[in-house]
Amino acid sequence: MGHYIANLRDIEFCLFDLLERESILGKSIYKDLDRDTAMGMLEEVKRMAENDLAASFVDGDQIKVKFDPATGEAKLPESFKKSYKTFMDNEWWRIDAPVDLGGSAIPPSIRWAIAEMVLGSNPAIHIYASGTAFAHVAYIFGTPEQKQMAKLMIDKQWGATMMLTEPDAGSDVGAGRTKAVKQPDGTWHITGTKRFITSGDSDLSENIIHFVLARPEGAVAGTKGLDLYLIPKYMFDIQTGKLGKRNGVYVTKLEDKMGLNVSTTCEVNLGEKEPAVGYLLGEVHDGIAQMFKVIEYARMMVGTKAIATLSAGYQQALSYAKTRVQGPDLTVAKDKNSPRVEIIKHPDVRRSLMVQKSYSEGMRALVLYTATIQDAFELAQAEGSDKEKIEDLHLINDLLLPIVKGYGSEKSWTLLGTESLQTFGGSGFTTDWPLEQYVRDAKIDTLYEGTTAIQGLDFFFRKIVRDRGRSITILGKEIAKFASAGGNLPEEKKALLKALEDVQAMIGHMVGVAMQSQENPKEIYKVGLNTSRLLMATGDLIIAWLLLRQADIAQSKLANAGKDTEFYNGKIASAKFFVRSVLPHISVERAVVESETGEIMNIAESAF
Repeated sequence: MGHYIANLRDIEFCLFDLLERESILGKSIYKDLDRDTAMGMLEEVKRMAENDLAASFVDGDQIKVKFDPATGEAKLPESFKKSYKTFMDNEWWRIDAPVDLGGSAIPPSIRWAIAEMVLGSNPAIHIYASGTAFAHVAYIFGTPEQKQMAKLMIDKQWGATMMLTEPDAGSDVGAGRTKAVKQPDGTWHITGTKRFITSGDSDLSENIIHFVLARPEGAVAGTKGLDLYLIPKYMFDIQTGKLGKRNGVYVTKLEDKMGLNVSTTCEVNLGEKEPAVGYLLGEVHDGIAQMFKVIEYARMMVGTKAIATLSAGYQQALSYAKTRVQGPDLTVAKDKNSPRVEIIKHPDVRRSLMVQKSYSEGMRALVLYTATIQDAFELAQAEGSDKEKIEDLHLINDLLLPIVKGYGSEKSWTLLGTESLQTFGGSGFTTDWPLEQYVRDAKIDTLYEGTTAIQGLDFFFRKIVRDRGRSITILGKEIAKFASAGGNLPEEKKALLKALEDVQAMIGHMVGVAMQSQENPKEIYKVGLNTSRLLMATGDLIIAWLLLRQADIAQSKLANAGKDTEFYNGKIASAKFFVRSVLPHISVERAVVESETGEIMNIAESAF
C-alpha cells in the first residue's frame, strides 16, 4: 500500500445519506446505474488509488520530468507512466467522455467522488487524463470535422491543454497578445507565447490538442475579442488519426516548481519555428464563453484535488497520532513517573485533529453538493425542464465554483501546513512522511485556474452582483429553511442562522458600497479589500450548514447504528466543534467589512 488512505465510508455517507443520490440512479439518463454498481466502482477506484496509482507518487516528485530544450520534448518517470497506464487501461477516463463517443452515463456526483480518490492518490494522473474532458468541449461546440477530432482524442487517448496565460497577461486574460491570422484554406496561423501551461508536453500520448485563446486580426481589445482555437502538436488525418508533420507549437521551457513536479508546467511558443496551424472552434467567434466550459471543469478539479489532499493529510495525521507516544496525560503531568501516552490524548492535538476532520469532511460535502447541482442540471436538460429551473441550476453551480476552488484550496493548503504536518512535529518536515509533499503539491491549488483573490472578485462581482443576488438568495433560503426547521442540535442551528445573517449583512453592505462607487469611484476599493473575506466567510457558512445536515442524519441513525455508532458520533462531534469554534469568527469578519475605510489605498507606495 502506498501513502494514500481513501475515506470511502465518508464518501458513501455524503453521496447516499446526505445527498440522497440513490433517488436519481436507475432513472432517466442514469437508468443503467444503481447504488450497488456505483459503490462497486468506488471500491475498485479506492483499491487502485491506494495501490497502483499511489505507488509512483514519491517517484514523480523526486525523479521529476526530463526535458530536452532542443526538441521541446518532456519525458516522465517510468514508474509514473506505469501508474498512468493502469488508470487508462482500466478505462476510468470514460467517466468524463461524451456518451456518444463511448463515455459512461453517470452523474457528476459519482464522477467527482471517483476523481477525489485519484486526485488524492496521485493528482497528476487525473490532470494528464483530462484530455477526455477537453474532448467533451470540442464535441459540444465543434463543427462536424471537430467532433471527429474529439472522437480521435478519446479513441487514441490524446492529451490536451488549456492555453490562456501569457508572460505579460496572467489573470488579465483580455490583455493577451497571441494573434490568429486566417488562411485561404480556412485554417488559422497562430503566433505568440503562452506560459504556465499544464501538461504542455509529455510522452504519455502520441499527440496533444492545445485549446488556445488568441485574438484574430482586427478583433476588438479585451476578452470579447478572443477566440478559441484547436492546435494539434502533430497534424493528422481527420478520419484515421494517422499522424503527419510536426505543427508549429513547441515547449521552450519547463518551469522548476515548488511541488507537483511530475506535472509538466510549460512555456510554449506558437508559430516561431514554423506555422502553428489551428482550427477555430465551431467556426464561431465566442472564445471566452467556450473556454469557460474548460475553466469550470478545471476549477472543479482543482477544488476536488485540494480537499482530497487535505483528507489524505488528515488520515495520515490521525494514524500517526494514535501510535506516537509522547508525554504524560495533562491531568497527571506533574507526576514525573506518569506513563507516556499516545499524542491523540493531548488536548491540542485532539483539537487539531478535529479541525482537520471537520474541514475535510465538510469540504468533501461541499464538492459533492456542488456536483449534485450538476446532476440536477444534466437531468433537467435531458428531461426538457422549464428554462427558469435550468437557469437557476446553472447560476447556483456558477456561484459555488469559486467557493469550491478558492475557499477549498485556501483552507486545504493552510490546514495541511498548520495542522496536518504539525501533528508530526519535526518528523513532518522530513521526507519520511508524505506530508511535506502534500504541502508543496497543494500550494498550486490556490494559484492556478485563478488565484484566491480572483475567485473572490469573481464571486462578488460576477456571481452576486451581476445576477442581482438571485443564486445567493436561493442558497440562503435553503440554509434558513434547514436552520429554522427545529429538531436536533437547536443551539447549533441558532448559531447557523446568526452566521447566515452576518454573511447576508456583509453582502448587503458591499453591494451598497459598490453602488456608491458610481458617484465616487474610489469607494470600490472598500469592496475590493473584502471580496476574499466574503468568499471565505461564505465558505465557512456553507460548510457549517452541510456539517449540521450530516449531524442531523447521524443523530437519527444512532438508535440502530451498530458498527457505525462511532462514525455517527464523529459526525455529530465535528459539526458541533465547527459551529462553536469557526462560526463566531464570521461576526468578526462582518464587523471588519462594515468598518472598512479604504484608508490603506491612500498610503504611499514608498511606505510599504
